[in-house]
Amino acid sequence: MHSGSFHAADTFPRLLGDIGGTNARFALILAPGGELQAIRTLPCAGFHGPNEAIEHYLASAGLPRPRCGAFGVATAIDSDVVHMTNNDWAFSIRALRDTLGLQRLEVLNDFTALAMALPGLSGADLLQAGGGHPIARHAIGLIGAGTGLGVSGLVPCAHDYVPLDSEGGHVTLAASDTHEAELLAWLATRHAHVSAERVLSGPGLVALHQAHAAIRGAQAEALTAAQITENALSGRSQLCIATLESFCAFLGTVASDLALTLGARGGIFIGGGIVPRLGEFFLRSRFRERFEAKGRFSAYLAAIPTFVIQAPHAGLAGAARALDRALSWSAARGD
Repeated sequence: MHSGSFHAADTFPRLLGDIGGTNARFALILAPGGELQAIRTLPCAGFHGPNEAIEHYLASAGLPRPRCGAFGVATAIDSDVVHMTNNDWAFSIRALRDTLGLQRLEVLNDFTALAMALPGLSGADLLQAGGGHPIARHAIGLIGAGTGLGVSGLVPCAHDYVPLDSEGGHVTLAASDTHEAELLAWLATRHAHVSAERVLSGPGLVALHQAHAAIRGAQAEALTAAQITENALSGRSQLCIATLESFCAFLGTVASDLALTLGARGGIFIGGGIVPRLGEFFLRSRFRERFEAKGRFSAYLAAIPTFVIQAPHAGLAGAARALDRALSWSAARGD
């Protein structure tokens, strides 16, 4: 969504943002062809809204005032007023643009922004899990667990791709075996709808840990998602290992559903704050086994590669590409 007029000769510095449920990341591009500069991460809980966070970001480092901006935000963008899904920020796009003194402000879903970065990723930016090879000019899927579960993708159009605005993280989560059915049944006693995000997220990892303990007849230790992950990776807790294994298997199910829905023969990419930190644990997990376990379509899925995004600032790069595209379109229309 955009607002404001466009002046082609005067769009730098450009302010980029990647605003999640927990953290907000900002950067500047100072000139045409420039790289991301002054990248900084701020806790959303430390500010009343994006305006305060941005003003702090600019002032604390003595940065120049931006002229245009683009933010990926972890919620659906369907009107001028944005309500964050996993924190209490709410703001008007027009008011934020005017308060910051921007000529133009693009605000899009954070995973739509991340999808925009995918064609530019290669080499060390990606870690492949399993086999398969991407087929050019085919759809690409994107999924990632963090504070919530983001889903997006790219669909080929002419000589480029069109990103998808998706709330696919809220699809109903399905069990693939009796053990998973027990876990979901326990979660269903606490949630009216057990979505994929109810399990495949930071809070979901905590809930999954509690479910594992409950069906074993044990009392779950009060752990954060980070502590569960750390205990699993270090091998200190068999319950945490089982929890993280279930997490990876469930993610394989949801990722394969996304691949089939989109026909994502260009590959499935995995972002978010959780999986990129798992390293070898994720590669050894049941993720890829579950991704391919689709009966008659197992061979179809085996040919689709799955990549973990390792690039630390891909969301900001995607926001930059979205802004550049929007400004180019405006110039072509003579706005």
